[in-house]
Amino acid sequence: MPRADLQIILRRAALMLRNVASVPLEPATEDALNSIAGEMGISRPDLIQIVLREWLETNAYLPVRMIDEESETDGGA
Repeated sequence: MPRADLQIILRRAALMLRNVASVPLEPATEDALNSIAGEMGISRPDLIQIVLREWLETNAYLPVRMIDEESETDGGA
């Protein structure tokens, strides 16, 4: 599949995922997401957004966000 076609498919999937409550997932995946979201203290939709964005950045479908090393962060490394 050409890269351009894959990018179109991924963008459409990302738009569909905006309403993540309606995305059917396998029970094991659902359990893992709920568990991780609980451990991180964030909502399931927020976790899915983070995971999807990082996957898209890792696979060069989105530009990597630059972190300002001078700024303060709320999390740990």
